[in-house]
Amino acid sequence: MILAAGLGTRLKPWTLEHPKALVPIGGKPMLERVILKLKAQGFDNIVINVHHFADQIVDFIDGNDLGVKVSISDETGKLLDTGGGLANASELLLGEPFLVHNVDILSNADLGELMAVHKERGDDVTLLTSGRDSSRKLLFGEKDDLKGWHNLTTGEFRPAESGSLERVEENAFSGIYIVSENGLDALCRFGQERGMDVFPVMDFFLTSIGKLKIRRHYSADLDLIDIGKPETLKRASAFIDGDAHMSGSCCY
Repeated sequence: MILAAGLGTRLKPWTLEHPKALVPIGGKPMLERVILKLKAQGFDNIVINVHHFADQIVDFIDGNDLGVKVSISDETGKLLDTGGGLANASELLLGEPFLVHNVDILSNADLGELMAVHKERGDDVTLLTSGRDSSRKLLFGEKDDLKGWHNLTTGEFRPAESGSLERVEENAFSGIYIVSENGLDALCRFGQERGMDVFPVMDFFLTSIGKLKIRRHYSADLDLIDIGKPETLKRASAFIDGDAHMSGSCCY
């Protein structure tokens, strides 16, 4: 599933008339680059959630043969955030474990390997992490299990008691992860039991610590760029051209 429903407020003025998913990077829309990355790594059935200028995304998908099956999860009536977006698309995602990928991320991640690790370990959720700089980090125990979240700017920990844990490692989250059917069922229950259809997926992850198998897959050589803001667009072009010490074909 590609999360593409956001308003893209950091990309104004482009997003005053277009969805952020169609911001051009090196002559191709961001969404196309993510789809081609997924296709190249073995994913051929893709769900995309839409809200902001949804018709433009639908027209783009209908007007281009990208070699994969694409289904649309409609959020035009209400933006549901990351967790609510997955719950809303649940009928399209049932069955096999599925990968979730933000539309505004380019990386050299081996997504096929991530899926293989998830299936081998039988996790409910597998989070792709790295040691890159970030103002917010996730805490993991000795068995790679999620223990908490840390805002390095404010000093906040969630849950609060995770700040006193010993023998934990802090990793940056990539915005890329795998969810099993059991994990999806639990996510849907999380929203239903609280009467919420709008919620961030991180709230679900942190509430599920100790209840679900939520573990990391650490990538020491992960190179990732968030292209959700104007100052990174120029860097993104260099990134896909191979100026970030990688071949352009790996990142799309």
